[in-house]
Amino acid sequence: MSYVLMNVISLSRFQFAMTTLFHFLYVPLSMGLGLIVAIMETAYVHTKKPVYLKMTKFWSKIFLLSFAVGVVTGIIQEFQFGMNWSNYSRFMGDIFGAPLAIEALLAFFLESTMLGVWMFTWDKFKPGLHALFMWLTWIGSVLSALWILAANSFMQHPTGFMINRVTGHVRLVNFWSVLANPQLWREFPHVVFASFTTGAMVVAGMAAFGLLWKQNHDFHIKSLRIALLVGLISSGLAVATGDMQTQFIIKDQPMKFAATEAVYKDTGSPAPWRVIALIDTKKKAVNPSIDVPYMLSLLSYHKLTGSVTGMNSVSRELHAKYDKKFGQNMDYYVPVKTLFWSFRVMAGGGMLVFLISLLGLFFSRAKKDLLSKSKWMLWVLGIMTFVPFVVNSCGWIITEMGRYPWVVYGLQTIADAVSPTSTVGALLFTNIVYFLLFSFIGAFMFYYARKTLIDGPDKEEDEDSAYAQPVDPLDKEVFNS
Repeated sequence: MSYVLMNVISLSRFQFAMTTLFHFLYVPLSMGLGLIVAIMETAYVHTKKPVYLKMTKFWSKIFLLSFAVGVVTGIIQEFQFGMNWSNYSRFMGDIFGAPLAIEALLAFFLESTMLGVWMFTWDKFKPGLHALFMWLTWIGSVLSALWILAANSFMQHPTGFMINRVTGHVRLVNFWSVLANPQLWREFPHVVFASFTTGAMVVAGMAAFGLLWKQNHDFHIKSLRIALLVGLISSGLAVATGDMQTQFIIKDQPMKFAATEAVYKDTGSPAPWRVIALIDTKKKAVNPSIDVPYMLSLLSYHKLTGSVTGMNSVSRELHAKYDKKFGQNMDYYVPVKTLFWSFRVMAGGGMLVFLISLLGLFFSRAKKDLLSKSKWMLWVLGIMTFVPFVVNSCGWIITEMGRYPWVVYGLQTIADAVSPTSTVGALLFTNIVYFLLFSFIGAFMFYYARKTLIDGPDKEEDEDSAYAQPVDPLDKEVFNS
């Protein structure tokens, strides 16, 4: 592989990773906030308490901005398929195009249309029907995730296809097989519950800061309780579905799993779990490490016995399976250090969110206003605002980098997928432009969210009354005024 091609591949990968990670900061946030806002508006419909209406309108400001940023970064991401990864687009177009077309024409259309109706019809429909629009918006966002992950799951575990002998491209032969992909139904719930957790912790964290700043107490306490309850349930389900996904990866992508545990050589039975380790990728060895006996067998097979296949053995199997097929001696070792530490941050962060949600819910429901008096707990909840974003990013790093050297597992390598016309200069320029653009958007998002929280929920309360009675355009007194 030439030096120029290596630079093109590296810059193309960096650009797509940068765009994807930034995009994935806001997509889970908007999905989670959509659920929170829908719950708050439903609470208003059932209780008629103005505080729930105020909560709905306040938190929807953050939701709407996260939705807009997610759309913008998603469009940039799609452009890269044609600019930097045109060979991939040709190879995968028949498979990749169908789920993305359905996502755009069905799911995103439902999501964006219902959101527009919800935004501009506060005084046009009854409260119950208006709340339904937000639920439909949320359902549309979940369906969007389903179709996008259907395409991604094919890249992880190809199914329902054949290779066109003339073009050499992948051809779809069974759409329902793609939709029934076992990878999809392990990845999709894990991502969705992680998204709900993200929105919940952002609301809980911002509400905690509001309490620290002595803002509207009842507003923030109620917001925090709803968010922590959603966070507790969704984080627990995210951990459970993550375990389901791991069980599948052990068999389907053993190199990825072995790398997340830094296992080079086959373990004995029972297998110990490495809490931390110093990894030498050149010597393909781990020394020293802190191990917990039996734990890896328990995590892998849910029993105290069982060995784990190491990366060295998996590499030999992959060489025997694919080298002759692709006509080259490939390197099948994934970025071990990145996956090892990303997995620990992801798993540890997920468990931390669950525990803090449980503790915060206890404090918020305790008598004598225990939460408001416990500043340390409010600071903990405030800091937890940012934890789900780190956890989600680590999860996607594991998912995408763990199948190296493949773009489509077992079918197309990264080197074969990159655009032949891409140049180092063009990629370097666009990387800089995108980085500056994303930095500006991210800074604006943070500034706007902070300003909204500082302004508080009572701003413009006297000027704006939702669900006000619609004005009769023929009312002479109103017309004359």
